[in-house]
Amino acid sequence: MKWIALTLVAAATGGLFAAQFGQGQSRSAPAAVSHAFIPQDTDTRLYLTPAQQRQASAEGGFRQVPRSLLRVDRQMQYGDFTWNEDGVPAGPITIRVDLRTQLMSVFRGGHEIGTAVALYGADSKETPLGSFPILWKGRDHRSSLYDAPMPFTLRLTGDGVAIHGSDVRLGAATHGCVGVPTEFARLLFEQSRTGDVVTIVRTTSQA
Repeated sequence: MKWIALTLVAAATGGLFAAQFGQGQSRSAPAAVSHAFIPQDTDTRLYLTPAQQRQASAEGGFRQVPRSLLRVDRQMQYGDFTWNEDGVPAGPITIRVDLRTQLMSVFRGGHEIGTAVALYGADSKETPLGSFPILWKGRDHRSSLYDAPMPFTLRLTGDGVAIHGSDVRLGAATHGCVGVPTEFARLLFEQSRTGDVVTIVRTTSQA
């Protein structure tokens, strides 16, 4: 059994914990609020204690109590994502985006099944904060306003803010949407349904 030192962070669910491996990097910026040691007996998943679940729910703005997280032991870069739903039972999907850390996470029944680096809106067209049900899904949607492809669109607002596949790269931004790597967008599109809730937050760095 491996013991992994974890740092609880108020970040996107994909960055809720930063797994520390000596001098190794983690997937998110370290906005630490507490520390603990969690017994870890798989190579892919980190399980939260009840106390950590309560703290995450109170401080992180989660719609589901986070029960486990994907283990990511590196600093994620633009275009990176992880998806692993092995062993996770069927259940409701919720999605959380943290604009500060630029991380999206997908939870099913409280277990994280995917996390990705995301793009968001530039200052002139900011991505809104709040909780938004998915209003409409479009596999091969194209923006009529910007004449741009938006593959695997999950529309969140009446004025067109959506999650969709993008070329996630340094220096890029959206017109208010949340852009994720296209393959990640496809996986999310297949898992999600209209009515599933997306929560968009901007956490405050405590580092």
